[in-house]
Amino acid sequence: MDHNEITRSESITNIVDSNDPRAPLLPVSDSIHEHKSSSSNCLNLKSCYGSIFTLNNLFILSGPLLCTIICLTVKLEGGNTAGRNMLAVLAWIFAWWLTEAVPMPITSMAPLFLFPLFGISSADDVASSYMDDVIALVLGSFILALAVEHYNIHRRLALNITLVFCGDPVNPPLLLLGICGTTAFVSMWMHNVAAAMMMMPVATGILQRLRNGPTQSIHVTNFSKAVVLGVIYSAAIGGMSTLTGTGVNLILVGMWKSYFPEADPISFSTWFFFGFPLALLIFVALWAVLCLLYCNRGSGKALSAYMDKSHLKRELELLGPMAFAEKVILAVFSILILLWMTRSITDDIPGWGALFNGRAGDGTVSVMMATLLFIIPNKKQSGEKLMDWNKCKKLPWNIVLLLGAGFAIADGVRTSGLADTLSEALDFLEEAPYWAIAPIVCLISGTITEFTSNNATTTLVIPLLIQIAKTMHVHPLLLVIPGSVGAQFAFLLPTGTPSNIVGFSTGHIEIKDMIKTGVPLKIAGTLVLSILMPTLGVVVFRTNRPLEVFSA
Repeated sequence: MDHNEITRSESITNIVDSNDPRAPLLPVSDSIHEHKSSSSNCLNLKSCYGSIFTLNNLFILSGPLLCTIICLTVKLEGGNTAGRNMLAVLAWIFAWWLTEAVPMPITSMAPLFLFPLFGISSADDVASSYMDDVIALVLGSFILALAVEHYNIHRRLALNITLVFCGDPVNPPLLLLGICGTTAFVSMWMHNVAAAMMMMPVATGILQRLRNGPTQSIHVTNFSKAVVLGVIYSAAIGGMSTLTGTGVNLILVGMWKSYFPEADPISFSTWFFFGFPLALLIFVALWAVLCLLYCNRGSGKALSAYMDKSHLKRELELLGPMAFAEKVILAVFSILILLWMTRSITDDIPGWGALFNGRAGDGTVSVMMATLLFIIPNKKQSGEKLMDWNKCKKLPWNIVLLLGAGFAIADGVRTSGLADTLSEALDFLEEAPYWAIAPIVCLISGTITEFTSNNATTTLVIPLLIQIAKTMHVHPLLLVIPGSVGAQFAFLLPTGTPSNIVGFSTGHIEIKDMIKTGVPLKIAGTLVLSILMPTLGVVVFRTNRPLEVFSA
């Protein structure tokens, strides 16, 4: 349940005008009256206790309570007090994450006070986890994504590509390919949840052209299901291609750098060479599954009577010609992608990063290119730039804080020695044959992620898998990558990820539709990963090369 990437905003009614300096900060008379009323009500013990023991308050208490129970009762082998405290803090944080008793961003800051208080790490050490090159990469890419959204570039792109695939007469599999392909492409360069939210109105706008009548209702219903399922799953699959597509990939890179600072870093281009073929094959499997399940014979003829290119053209015309601001933002985004891809290429072709002796990272150019948007004028109004800080108020700080918490937890699990203890629960992997490592790890991670968030699953399993890899004397990425990718296979339940919720809220799909589509898709994804990890993974990540740093 990837609730981590969507926060609940509570609307509070303003009782007084905050701009009026004469207005009281609190409504004195009302608050006094309410206080008296509530005091008298508390004389009724049943009423008083009922207000205290609400479900949310019990969830809030569950975190500290679990932490206290573990500290008082659990004894780790060798008297590892730091490891026990880390386990207790983990229980506290995950209890709040799972129940959302406290808002996710606030829970994500809990390590900042829990780690120093429980003697796990110093305040400076834990705070440093919340700002590094990976976080800079996220901030820069999110600012660019906000610029794309503000100028409706994503909508123009989606309409243009979908227009190409909307044939005359309508070819349902081809149109489905266009919608899903566009969503996957958009998701490669911005967060998959944002891509799903941007593309869903475009997809449902196409479906609005279809009428539910007695003769074509089956074809319309099935195609509508295929489109909605295609958007949410394509957003997840497209996000696997790049580091910026999903928080899971960023957590993987950050933890890898934290655990093995002397090893070759996983750059944007390195991951792309592996992630793009992986996502492409899974995407083909998705398209095939959707076509087999929902694009029945005769659907093209039925849909052609109610769908043509005219409505897409009208929407595109309403956007008008591409303005200067849109062209510049596309150019900046294109240059950023080029810089990401060429910072580190191969050992023989080191890339532009060698000019700076490896000091520049992907986050460096991400923030640099985002800064240009605050300098270049948009040529709409005098003195107005492409972006200003007011447009950045929608920055997803919840995701930034969540990533920081993930990095802090990874450091705490490693330094406290808890990883050594917890890895014993998965020691059966040591007996698994080489070819079975990827599918087993992917299956474990893919099962956990259906019941907790993708990011939380990744944060939990990566430290354990790294420790197991050391015990098995194999390259850690042989376990870590399947564990991270498997955490993104949340295809079965609406609550598996916010993208699923976006699709489920349209009313076109039901849980049984997700299960019917998600099971074969999950199997296909596991098979693809099992094939690519010991083949392409060896070439890209050099997992067949034993390195002393991994056994240290």
